Amino acid sequence: MNDIVREALQPDAIMVCFHDETDGCDCRKPAPGMLLAAAADLELDLSGSFMVGDRWRDIEAGRRAGCRTVLVDRGYAERRAEDPDAIVADLGEAVTWILGTLVEKEARDG
Repeated sequence: MNDIVREALQPDAIMVCFHDETDGCDCRKPAPGMLLAAAADLELDLSGSFMVGDRWRDIEAGRRAGCRTVLVDRGYAERRAEDPDAIVADLGEAVTWILGTLVEKEARDG
C-alpha cells in the first residue's frame, strides 16, 4: 500500500506505527507522537495542518497535536470521535471542506 501511495502522490514522508495498544508508545494513535515527529522532521506548523481520519483515534491524535480535524464518517460501531472540526462522508468531501477553509482564511487575512 505504501508503494502505491508513494507512486500516486509522492508524499514527503510515510510514517507507520508498528506497536499495539499494550506497548504504550507515543506514536500509536490517539497519542500524537507520530504527528509531532513528522512536524519536527518536515518543519510543519501543526496549527495550520489538518488531520483527516475515519476513527475516533485519528481525530483525538489530531486534536492532541494541535491540528484541525476532519472525520470521514464510515458509521463504524465504535466510540464516536469527539468534536471534530468537520464531519464528512468521504475523502473528496474532506478535501472540499479543507480547501474552503483555506480560502476563507485567505479572504480574512487578506
